[in-house]
Amino acid sequence: MLEIILIALLTILASGVGTLSGFGSSTIMVPVLLLFFPFTETLLLAGILHLFNDIWKLTLFKKGIRWRLIFSFGIPGVIATYLGASLIFQAPEDLLSRILGGFLILYALYLLANPRFKIKAGLTSAAVGGALSGFFAGIFGLGGAIRSAFLAAFNLPKTVYIATAGGIALVIDTTRVTTYFIEGVQLRYLLMIGLLVFIPASFLGAKIAQRLVKRIPQ
Repeated sequence: MLEIILIALLTILASGVGTLSGFGSSTIMVPVLLLFFPFTETLLLAGILHLFNDIWKLTLFKKGIRWRLIFSFGIPGVIATYLGASLIFQAPEDLLSRILGGFLILYALYLLANPRFKIKAGLTSAAVGGALSGFFAGIFGLGGAIRSAFLAAFNLPKTVYIATAGGIALVIDTTRVTTYFIEGVQLRYLLMIGLLVFIPASFLGAKIAQRLVKRIPQ
């Protein structure tokens, strides 16, 4: 029971941050869950909750959806996501965990060293951003930071940015969660029951973030 409560609190935090910034829920959840659960089970649980967070973004900010950008990012993202998600069943979990840790450290250091880093907007950037974010989401469960770096290049109003990020992520997350299931990944009984609490918790986090978005300048 304590595990469910703690994961629910983590979900509220991750969903709130993920909604407010357009990414980040998996970036928060995956490293924490990996301390207690196997790699593939962590990716599946985080992927399911991330998928619901995508739905909340689209629901709460539906007026900001931009379908052209969603498809521009999403189509290459689906292919790359499937490839990335398939690779995790070809490599040892310990190796993937270490690569994930190295990736997070290097990405954080790069952003600290280049705080004004920006990508040029365009269909090519959208396709590349979708493919890269999809691949890393599939193999590590973390693609939002890359996706948002490319999406930010389009200088979208905040509600449009959040809704569009949610739409792109929904396409990618649906692909990777489906691939995990097809490959035989399952959640233990406790986590399956916990979803009855985690999913509402993710909505609560998104709803809190929606209120904050209205108060934060562009």
